[in-house]
Amino acid sequence: MEIKSAEFVISNTDVKKCPEGNMPEYAFIGRSNVGKSSLINMLTNRKSLALTSQKPGKTQLINHFIINKEWYLVDLPGYGYAQRGKEGREKLRRIIEDYILEREQLTNLFVLLDSRHAPQEIDLEFMEWLGENEIPFSIIFTKIDKISKSKLNGNLTVYKDKLLETWEELPPIFTSSSEKREGKEEVLSYIHEINQQLIT
Repeated sequence: MEIKSAEFVISNTDVKKCPEGNMPEYAFIGRSNVGKSSLINMLTNRKSLALTSQKPGKTQLINHFIINKEWYLVDLPGYGYAQRGKEGREKLRRIIEDYILEREQLTNLFVLLDSRHAPQEIDLEFMEWLGENEIPFSIIFTKIDKISKSKLNGNLTVYKDKLLETWEELPPIFTSSSEKREGKEEVLSYIHEINQQLIT
């Protein structure tokens, strides 16, 4: 799939104010500092479609971007940013959960994980919650250029084994590097395949 146009549509904290219509939506989420904004910019060939920041936890809104006038890319707030405080974390949790549970147009949720780290309890619990609520999701391991191939393969194996302790089968898994522009074709092809299935 070639992305010919990517335009910002709306930001808000209320799922009821998200765009009307029935275009499919592909949302991206992950812990703060996982490289979400960089990945979105890489996928869309835009330098600053999603704002990147040195300070984690910058995204605090549901951000809709319309892609090729055909589907929405949704940039969701990151979860688990400890320095936000209990009240701030609770507010973000409600925004995220309301969107994921109530947004009928949500077609697939991409959960971003930092490929350099061992399985984190907060990520595992979040994916478990998605499964319990029957939310279709895929995993994108980010920053694969920051570690060696052998270390990456080892980390992926550990992660898959950990997931299979509670899952009968694994969700689709992708690997990416925003700096090296790796994983772009695979993710966009996956979105294209789902869109084609929705049409037929």
